[in-house]
Amino acid sequence: MKYAFNTWAYSDFPCWVPSYSFEETVKRLSNIGYDGIELGCAQPQAWPYFIDKERRNEMKRCLGENNIRISSILPAPGGGPGGNIASACKAERNWTVQYWKDCIDLGLEIDNCKTLVCVCGWYIFGTRKRDAWKWSVEGISTVAEYAKQNGVTLVLEPTATDSNLVESCDDALDIMNDTKMDNVRLMFDTTHVLYRNEVPVDYIYTMGKDLKHIHIADYDRKSPGTNGCDFQGIMQALKDIHYDGYITMENGFTSRSMHPDVIARTSLENLKSIEKNLN
Repeated sequence: MKYAFNTWAYSDFPCWVPSYSFEETVKRLSNIGYDGIELGCAQPQAWPYFIDKERRNEMKRCLGENNIRISSILPAPGGGPGGNIASACKAERNWTVQYWKDCIDLGLEIDNCKTLVCVCGWYIFGTRKRDAWKWSVEGISTVAEYAKQNGVTLVLEPTATDSNLVESCDDALDIMNDTKMDNVRLMFDTTHVLYRNEVPVDYIYTMGKDLKHIHIADYDRKSPGTNGCDFQGIMQALKDIHYDGYITMENGFTSRSMHPDVIARTSLENLKSIEKNLN
């Protein structure tokens, strides 16, 4: 299995500190033993509008020197511009579509990354859910058309803890099918499944061949195997469906009291230990 670590824990999104440069983050995660990093497109590492061609070449060299890949690209939801693909504000929707395209370009230029993680949006008071759903499908489809030119796949994430549009496994399946695009597939984050008091293993078997990416964290975004979730079952289910994507940790970023190196190291050690004992 291949393991990656999301850079939120090393950036100032959503917590401001501790934060590290792209080079420092890559070096640390490579030394810990990760195969890849999931690059969050926010500062201080990867806000695409602050990164010119020369800087992108430097980032590419850094990855090669540390023998680590970009597993996936993750646009940052929220913040000043919004980043809401389902927004009632047309200007925000249009900005988000362009931002996602620019994130795709960044991933391709620094490491030919073929996976874009997509939060499907949220709706505010006074907006009808069916309208937000329509806008989300339209925006995702537009980006998917652009992504398809370079073989990039969009993976849709149900995000129950912090959004209200695509919250469940069924929601994700429905919006994927509504796009009618063959390069739009699925992912999920154990944190959001646990928030709904559902079983992560069920998501794996239900998504099946459409599951192309996954975010792993224990309760409260702690290292897997340290706070009560059944990762033995999750890892076995991934093996059962012949999952061949990255197992990506998205944890350790909810408080400045979390030390990212410790979270990253413990997460990797615990899952590799479980992997050795799978059937």
